[in-house]
Amino acid sequence: MLRVGVDIGGTFTDVVGLEGDETVYFAKVSSTPADLIEGVRRGVERLLEVSGQAPGEIARFIHGTTIATNAILEQKGARLGLLATAGFEDILEIGRQNRGTMYDLFLDAQTPVFLAPRRRRIGITERIDPSGQVVVPLDEGEVRAAVRMLVEQEHVETLAVSYLFSFVNPRHEARTREIIAEVAPAMTVSLSSDVDPTFREYERTCLTAFDAYVRPVMSRYLTALGQALRQMGIAVDLQIMQSRGGISSSQSAIAKPVTTVLSGPAAGVIGGKFAGERSGHKNLITIDIGGTSCDVALVREGKPLLSTQGRIAGYPMRVPLIDVTTIGAGGGSIAWLDAAGGLRVGPRSAGADPGPACYGKGGQEPTVTDATLLLGYLNPSYFAGGDVQLRVDLAEAAVSHVAGAIGKGVRETAEGIFRIINARMADAIRLVSVQRGLDPRQFSLVAFGGAGPVHAGALARELGISTIIVPEAPGVLSAFGLLVASVEYDHARTFRSRVEAADFEFDRAAAILSELATLGMEKLRQDRAPMDQVAVGQFADMRYVGQSYELEVPLPALLGPDNIGLVVADFHDLHQRVYGHASIAEPVEVVNLRCVCALGFPAPRLAPLARGGRLEDAVRSTRPVVFPGASQALPTPILDRARIPTGVPIAGPAIVEQADTTTVIGPGQSARLDECQNLIITLEASGRS
Repeated sequence: MLRVGVDIGGTFTDVVGLEGDETVYFAKVSSTPADLIEGVRRGVERLLEVSGQAPGEIARFIHGTTIATNAILEQKGARLGLLATAGFEDILEIGRQNRGTMYDLFLDAQTPVFLAPRRRRIGITERIDPSGQVVVPLDEGEVRAAVRMLVEQEHVETLAVSYLFSFVNPRHEARTREIIAEVAPAMTVSLSSDVDPTFREYERTCLTAFDAYVRPVMSRYLTALGQALRQMGIAVDLQIMQSRGGISSSQSAIAKPVTTVLSGPAAGVIGGKFAGERSGHKNLITIDIGGTSCDVALVREGKPLLSTQGRIAGYPMRVPLIDVTTIGAGGGSIAWLDAAGGLRVGPRSAGADPGPACYGKGGQEPTVTDATLLLGYLNPSYFAGGDVQLRVDLAEAAVSHVAGAIGKGVRETAEGIFRIINARMADAIRLVSVQRGLDPRQFSLVAFGGAGPVHAGALARELGISTIIVPEAPGVLSAFGLLVASVEYDHARTFRSRVEAADFEFDRAAAILSELATLGMEKLRQDRAPMDQVAVGQFADMRYVGQSYELEVPLPALLGPDNIGLVVADFHDLHQRVYGHASIAEPVEVVNLRCVCALGFPAPRLAPLARGGRLEDAVRSTRPVVFPGASQALPTPILDRARIPTGVPIAGPAIVEQADTTTVIGPGQSARLDECQNLIITLEASGRS
């Protein structure tokens, strides 16, 4: 039976199939922005063709999607109405009164007012106090009138409901949903007590509004994708990657779509972790460079760094997620001149259509891919496995426009584009490491995505990283990560308590954790999971008293006075690792409790492969290549990765080609293919900064 993972990128749609535990197939096709499902269909058909399998032999189908992300970034979600406690209907616009740039007199709004302008935010008479007691009953007549007005006059498609202290007592929100169902039966509704039952009013309202905003979009897309799969003869339940790095059913994703908003890069981190650990590396920086973006994450001691304080387009997105830093830097990033005539690269991208100029699909502006082609890194006849024929003349024509404007030659301008984009990517790596007090030189760099191995050598040299890991199929690693992720369900609830054993309410905490575990187990039961194989993890969101934000700390199965001190010690240690300092004398408090129910799968037993032969037999040709710092192009051997013998050293400079990417090994670097089929690149001491 075949397990299939599909990841849609800005330029390519990647499909990976795992047969049993040992055989991997992959396919890479151009994304189809006008109809993303068409790209999925083409990719799956090609995978089945490569694997020789029939649609009915697919046992699992997992999808990583950016539908919700793009709906928010492009502001193309559903028309939204918001019901809030009377007097608090403007919380979505007021926010926290933070300013990203203190003295900018023309600063755009930094709260997501576009979700629901003032006329679509309605205050409802009701009030629940912090203890959960009803102070003012819900005015049901106001709810009915508000819903009718929003439907008839504002033509809303979806509603968000966020009342004060509903995370303590959801009674009024639940009754509001019942009334909405009576007045507008087809209306989709998101309740804050379901979406984010934790304290902080602005963040809870934001998340609930975003959930409602993307719900119709996600529902239409996942429903259409499920129908397309059935038409192809694939009769399995569709599963979706979540922001935390776990998998859920498509029904759960539709019920709470906001959990998928930051899921795009998560699968890549899971795949990078798997690849690094196979070669014995547990401290990793993963960098996924595609056509549109560059995603950087940190894995320490085999664990991806998690956060509950995500942001999208600058707005708070309080969902558990793998902490990934994303910048607009990829192969399709466009080079341009600013008002002062300086050369800039990105974040605007040529995407898949029309794509870089060298694609020959109508693109006129110079991109990073055009520059790397002119520098000799890419083979114009063997890009994306030969499916895309690159036009050197078109790349040269596009870059020459910028070159002429700055008075430089075409090659020199291409070098400048390459250096600028690398500098931006290096800054992203520093953001996840140096800014947290961590030395990137103590980590190995896992490079993947279609363009990751092209840039990894230059990035490692700039940052002083001594080891680069290029997985066997780096261009499709995010899709592979979908196949090694667990099915997970996460639930949280506010629980405020100082952590001193004398003050902590152990019985109440145990009751809340038990309720949260029951919710997760029920969802896994609906997924027909083997319940005897489910693992339950308990966590607390902790902080120093008076601190603004929290860190997630694991809890023992039975929390009590005897082990609460160990939990506090773990918090201090985590705070030291994340922020570079800890205040052991300061009091600590718990603000939320969290439970994660997970069904893991056995890791694929991809058999080690010792491939013999001579390195000379892997050499396809030689071509001149321009490397950073070199005064002239160097004659560089071009190697076929599929024919490189295991363990034989490869001295740089060299280019390694394969169907889904190109790996650049620069001067002063060497590489070898290990038995896990990872290409391990090391930097000589003299080549490190």
